[in-house]
Amino acid sequence: MQSVTFFAGRLLLGGYFLMNGYNHFKMLDMMSGYAQSKGVPTPRIAVAFSGLLLWIGGLSILLGAYPTIGAVALVLFLLPVTFMMHAFWKVQDGQAKMGEMVNFMKNLALLGAALLLLSIPQPWSTALF
Repeated sequence: MQSVTFFAGRLLLGGYFLMNGYNHFKMLDMMSGYAQSKGVPTPRIAVAFSGLLLWIGGLSILLGAYPTIGAVALVLFLLPVTFMMHAFWKVQDGQAKMGEMVNFMKNLALLGAALLLLSIPQPWSTALF
């Protein structure tokens, strides 16, 4: 049995990761260029693989199916991306640095959420109540 708030949280969090995974494929060329500018090796493959991790994590949370696998997929996405793509301490321009810091902190919060999901007893019921 789940509370309404847990179910709503699953929908919001899972939907967030699904949308971002979709964007990794929809904007593959643009995101690959950005990843390349950050020094990511084989950026096209990295962007596609990270999109897959986002889909696995997002669907898992949204559906409540295999939540441990989904949360681990998100941790595997968030750890390298947070520190490689949003290394604000390396940025000289003040405005760009602020943008990277915002994304770094957002990803840390999402990483915290993924880690919290790993501590919730399994399996989750897909029913609302």
